[in-house]
Amino acid sequence: MRYHVLVAHTVYRILCAVVLGAGIASGFERSLDLPLINAAMAIGESRVESVRLQFHRPYRFTVAKAPIDYIDVVTPFRRVVMIADERARLGARPLGQPDMIRTAGDRLGLVEFVIELTFHPLNAYVGVPPYEVELVAVPITAGRPQPPPVLPKQISRTPRFGARVNGTPPLSPSIPLNVPGGTEPLLGGTVIAGFSAQELQASGVYEVVVREGKKELARVRVNLGALR
Repeated sequence: MRYHVLVAHTVYRILCAVVLGAGIASGFERSLDLPLINAAMAIGESRVESVRLQFHRPYRFTVAKAPIDYIDVVTPFRRVVMIADERARLGARPLGQPDMIRTAGDRLGLVEFVIELTFHPLNAYVGVPPYEVELVAVPITAGRPQPPPVLPKQISRTPRFGARVNGTPPLSPSIPLNVPGGTEPLLGGTVIAGFSAQELQASGVYEVVVREGKKELARVRVNLGALR
């Protein structure tokens, strides 16, 4: 009996993912109801790796302009997918909806931009420089006034000592990456800028601007309307 219930629950989640997938073009999900959480969990718990890889691919934007390698976008929907994905890879039991909501916490209300950095091996940094991140909305109609930049609600800068482990972005900005053991050099880092999902247009196009003081390091256009 328990086996049939688990199978039925899994099929239900997959059907939710398929049905709700039709709404992707309308923009990312600024808030998640229970069917959306089910759909996200179904993707993350899928045993078909190509399904997970295909889902994550549109959220990564290659920059390849020193010191920035790429930018990952983590919407509330993708946050749930990532948590379910990580637990599946670790062999942990799937979470129910209440536990998933508690695990995601306040970050379900954020859209995070995860900026991966690689520094020159001869750098003299003792930590990640105070890079700042802002979002500049791209007007839909030419000639319309430019709205002011959107600033993050929170930002973290985590150093990386040693080689980067490729894959999905870190689930927590507070976990140090490859903590040094002596005189190991600072090779890179991760900047995570979290923006209120409710302050962003679900189908908006934004330029992610990374600055060091007044110097602009990179400007990358992201179409949130193409994400979930």
